[in-house]
Amino acid sequence: MSVTRDLIEADDSMLGVLLRQDPELAEILLAERRRQSTTLQLIAAENFTSPAVLAALGSPLANKYAEGYPGARHHGGCEIVDVAERLAVERARDLFGAEHANVQSHSGSSAVLAAYAALLRPGDTVLALGLPYGGHLTHGSPANFSGRWFDFVGYGVDAETGLVDYDQVRTLARTHRPKAIVCGSIAYPRHLDYAFFRDVADEVGAYLVADAAHPIGLVAGGAAPSPVPYADIVCATTHKVLRGPRGGMILCGGELAERVDRAVFPFTQGGAQMHTIAAKAVAFGEAATPAYAAYAHQVIANARALAAHLAAEGLVVTTGGTDTHLITADPAPLGVDGKTARGRLAAAGIVLDCCALPHGDARGLRLGTAAVTTQGMGEREMRAVATLLAEVLRGGADAAAARNDVRDLVTEFPPYPE
Repeated sequence: MSVTRDLIEADDSMLGVLLRQDPELAEILLAERRRQSTTLQLIAAENFTSPAVLAALGSPLANKYAEGYPGARHHGGCEIVDVAERLAVERARDLFGAEHANVQSHSGSSAVLAAYAALLRPGDTVLALGLPYGGHLTHGSPANFSGRWFDFVGYGVDAETGLVDYDQVRTLARTHRPKAIVCGSIAYPRHLDYAFFRDVADEVGAYLVADAAHPIGLVAGGAAPSPVPYADIVCATTHKVLRGPRGGMILCGGELAERVDRAVFPFTQGGAQMHTIAAKAVAFGEAATPAYAAYAHQVIANARALAAHLAAEGLVVTTGGTDTHLITADPAPLGVDGKTARGRLAAAGIVLDCCALPHGDARGLRLGTAAVTTQGMGEREMRAVATLLAEVLRGGADAAAARNDVRDLVTEFPPYPE
């Protein structure tokens, strides 16, 4: 790669430093910035953070080693970063109405690992949504620590509606008497009945863990029901709809606070990433504003509009629609499987994921509206997105022509207008 003059002139001060010191890596970063600005970002787990969040991530807090917690660090010189972490914790507690928040988890998976470490012992039985129905790797995959350390039992969804089979959940809980029940998914587009899961957990004497990595940003904006009043522990990510830095967090009641904190550090993690924690504090502050609440509701309005237009174009939208930012759909009626569809769309500049479809070996598409809503797109643009997507899958538009149409659309809605 070579750095060209137009890249340097178009650059800002931080990348300008990198351009001078390490032009090879700088051009990689600039190429990624161009990719994000010229293609359609429909991955359900992605979003565009604010410039303020990016500023915190690139701050001097990245230099500070801070093992432990505020007021009880294993390193000196933590007076300032202690203030940053306390602020992040306070904002998280206020935003979600939780008694305790741990903001040190490096990822959603790290948060789930800590939750299990706080509540379980190897060999314990756990009831969770099965992987073929949208369960996460940390919900019992044999390739993951969860499937190796614990005995997972998977519940599923109704074959006709695609909705969680709540009767099966209760039956399996009564049969297996799990130590914990997990409610949450990476590919379930509907709200979960947290009160039901709480009732079943109480009946069988189980802990309830809510894996709210996807909906937590909607919860923050008052656009989705909160698991906090029902779950013993809520695990979440701070990116996705919440629009913060990549990372995780844990919410719980005061009685489990010490166990959760010890499960994060020193049991599963080392030093806290203080620049990321500061960026989380920024995101929590942004999510407490009326503007963010409006954004969260628009995310859902866009997802519902996109789901309806995709169905009108011939895709089969699972569960018949969505309550959230997330849509899963089968492109088979358009003559392609999920994997082929993802590749064809990627060539046209439409970036999304594949996912398992319930009750079959076929793979479908998983897409979301968090990023495009951040860019300012609305329901009108969702119709255009659905039309573009369907034309590409039907073969009615070649990749080059479709990519130009995509570029024209996203140019109207740049992720960082400034």
